[in-house]
Amino acid sequence: MLQSSPRLRPRLQTASAVGAVALIAMGAAPVVADDGSSAAMSLGKIAPIEGVKPGSTFDAPVTFTNTGTAAANKIWLSYAVTRGLSHTELPSNCIRYEIPSFDEAPSKSEAVCKFDQTVKPGTVYATEKALTLKALDHALYDRLRVTVETSEPSLGDNASEPVRGTGPAVKLVEQPGATPAGPRDNQHPDWDAADIKVTADNTADFEVAGARANGTVGDTVALAVKFTDAGPGWVLRDGNVSVTKVRIKMPAGTTVTKAHGYCDKVATGTYECGTSQSWVDEGKGETYTFSLRIDKAVPGAKGSVALAGESRPFNENTANDTAPITLDLTGSGGSTSGSATPTADGDLASTGSGATLAIAGAAAAAVAAGTAGVLVARRRHATRR
Repeated sequence: MLQSSPRLRPRLQTASAVGAVALIAMGAAPVVADDGSSAAMSLGKIAPIEGVKPGSTFDAPVTFTNTGTAAANKIWLSYAVTRGLSHTELPSNCIRYEIPSFDEAPSKSEAVCKFDQTVKPGTVYATEKALTLKALDHALYDRLRVTVETSEPSLGDNASEPVRGTGPAVKLVEQPGATPAGPRDNQHPDWDAADIKVTADNTADFEVAGARANGTVGDTVALAVKFTDAGPGWVLRDGNVSVTKVRIKMPAGTTVTKAHGYCDKVATGTYECGTSQSWVDEGKGETYTFSLRIDKAVPGAKGSVALAGESRPFNENTANDTAPITLDLTGSGGSTSGSATPTADGDLASTGSGATLAIAGAAAAAVAAGTAGVLVARRRHATRR
């Protein structure tokens, strides 16, 4: 999982490989003829796909060249997409399977098409009909990974049962007017892959909810603040970064006795928290919990929660990017926050001196913060990779 601090270790998948599916066996030997010649695959350049509308379909044109010295008699083309995209009707010479989220990779859908054709050296090929993809309602920053290879890919253990396409089979056709792709290094001449960014014309509303707690001086109270992606889009970041960061400032007169395991102290009473992964699904988020000791009554003291970190051009609604943290003192003459409105509902807990304190539940927190929709998440201190 990701952390918000510089201790973040590099992700197992790099920015260029976010869309990769770890299920293809690409270590097979290249096609080699009796005279020592061999086939070698090189993809043509595929431009980023931008401005797609949620709910619409779009083509994913692919070309490749056999840059080797021998013909290949079979070719497989694979198309892996992240969760904001889906495959439409597939040709009957293609199969599709799903890959659930695991480790540090978001869920994906993979289509693999087999072509029983001779692919001649020095010739550019494309499918006679481009594969069509659909942008789902939650599409925003997605990835398409295309792979061409001369050996049949294998499914990983966590892949779903493959489903064969029902559309008419498609063939590879030569592209006589196209410029052949250049040869690559010889580390894996029998396959090539490209990662393409697909950006949808969509938004995602990041929001934070503050918190309110009750207690007396000397009590240690529980405090939870929340970050949520209220959608409609999910957000996938490139590389080794949190989706966002949340800066939490505690009210004066308090001391954090136990911070959330996914948060780092950046100043006295101030913590910066990251997200558990480099993506967040719509309707999901993080909850950061703290143990807070009330040392003294400070009239008017108030804490805060605010989004920080990476830029959020997709987040058009900034009114819910900040929220207050308030602490109502009981048996000491009122609220440190200047707001004596008690919490009407919430979990009750007994700590320290045995005094009873009321912690606002999700609904009350949303009212206090002027926001809605909050969910639980986590952050790891373990180093990455």
